[in-house]
Amino acid sequence: MNAVLSPSYRLRPMVPADLDAVLDIEVQAYAFPWTRGNFIDSLEAGYPARVLTDALAGGRVIGYFVAMEGVDEMHLLNITVAPAEQGRGHGCGMLDALVRMCRDCDAEQLWLEVRQSNPRARELYTRYGFREVGLRRGYYPAALGQREDARVMTLLVDEAPHGLV
Repeated sequence: MNAVLSPSYRLRPMVPADLDAVLDIEVQAYAFPWTRGNFIDSLEAGYPARVLTDALAGGRVIGYFVAMEGVDEMHLLNITVAPAEQGRGHGCGMLDALVRMCRDCDAEQLWLEVRQSNPRARELYTRYGFREVGLRRGYYPAALGQREDARVMTLLVDEAPHGLV
């Protein structure tokens, strides 16, 4: 399951100047968005972070991801496509790029958590080849001061789709 991104789309490193656009998408996409501080901390820590831009729209940011390298693994911390741009293969295209990054740094596994209440994302990850391996109880904030469980998913990088990656 690979996405072929149009030549007008470009994935490049995220920089602090991107944060206004990234935060605009983040608050549109999530009831409990990351803060500017979360993104700044990730950039300052040197985490792999990329933005997906559309040259036909003046280089507008339409998606992004942030990951964290570990020993022989990578952990996807946040991947988001602007709601108006969803369903066009951008998420898969960014996953393809992340898998390439995993291969470049010899990461054997890619890990993520996903809200139990996000079937669309869970379906995307499953179609891409991730498998569910656990549950983190009360991992995410939820409405009215409650907490929501996260499904833990992993992808063996060697078993990831080969095409663009």
